[in-house]
Amino acid sequence: MSPAPSLNRDARPSIPATQGKAATAVLAVAAFVIVTTEFLIVGLLPALARDLGTSAAAAGQLVTLFALVVALAGPPLTAWLAPVGRKRLFVAIALLFAGSNALAAVAPSLGVLALARLLPAMALPVFWGTASETAAQLAGPSRAGRAVASVYLGISAALLLGIPLGTLAADTVGWRGAFGLLALLSLLVALALQWKMPALEGAPRMPLAQQLRVLRTPRFLAQIALSVLVFTAMFTAYTYLAEILERAAGVAPARVGWWLMGFGAVGLAGNWLGGRWAERHALRVTAALCLVLALGMAATVQLAQALPWLVVALAVWGVANTALYPVCQIRVMQSAPQAQALAGTANVSAANAGIALGALLGGWALQTAGPLSTGRVAAGLAMLAAVAALCMARSGRARHAHCA
Repeated sequence: MSPAPSLNRDARPSIPATQGKAATAVLAVAAFVIVTTEFLIVGLLPALARDLGTSAAAAGQLVTLFALVVALAGPPLTAWLAPVGRKRLFVAIALLFAGSNALAAVAPSLGVLALARLLPAMALPVFWGTASETAAQLAGPSRAGRAVASVYLGISAALLLGIPLGTLAADTVGWRGAFGLLALLSLLVALALQWKMPALEGAPRMPLAQQLRVLRTPRFLAQIALSVLVFTAMFTAYTYLAEILERAAGVAPARVGWWLMGFGAVGLAGNWLGGRWAERHALRVTAALCLVLALGMAATVQLAQALPWLVVALAVWGVANTALYPVCQIRVMQSAPQAQALAGTANVSAANAGIALGALLGGWALQTAGPLSTGRVAAGLAMLAAVAALCMARSGRARHAHCA
């Protein structure tokens, strides 16, 4: 079996290791701010709806708008911007987030707020695709997976700290003040990127149609479909984890937030493990983690009334859940070594499609059979994803053996 494709372009820039690590750390901080910008609005919906004189349901469409724009705009925008130097691109994205968050802070109407959400939604998938590729390029082939996981640590940190802290800030300075703080953080990130990020060239210029051709290769399409299935399994239950804890496990509403924070804290370990394990055997690692995910979700709903065992089950679920973020990104990027930034962005779009589908399936299960059914349906989907990953891995081995 031949080794998995490198996450790096062949010509790695001669950058000192310390400078590369510093630049990767800044990318992780940028990821923290970007993910916080994406999800903070969930906790702000009641306040901003009252202030703007609209319904919470109407304001909630801002979340739908963000996800749809991420899913649809990511691949073509990333392909178009591929030749842009990485430092200039990242600084521009950070400045765009600073400006859009500032606009959100002073938005006089829901329409202006929608515009303020539209702009960062277009830039978010471009950041994820290029940041993953750049981190791998800075680290070199032997540490590429760990570098991608370091950037993805921003996701876990935002889910663990960014959203709760932002909601607390909104309680003290209002929803406009929360967006104002994000604007300031985005500006600071832009300055840090200008200071620490080395000047890296973009991808070689090629026609947009040629870049998008990767989206039609069977191997790549199979990897994207697997990501949709994996994220559907993850978010069928995770979207309604608070409902499981409150209605099935009997956790007091005031304590649910702390349980969710603990779930995110455990996920930090999963993020680290996923980056280390996926560098050479991403499909097999995907299959193993999906099996662990299924076990954790099924055990959570089965042991909802047994508090000590519930904690263990949630820990298993949390580790597998967060580990799959970098693993899926690495796996998809490996399938398109000639267009890794575009591949990474396409995976972000696939993840958003899976998130939306998972939320729909979980909502259906919740309404028809109660909160415990969301975990059972999600566990079944995770098992299906594990089988699909194993079949793809065996198919890949057979193809390599035939070529040899």
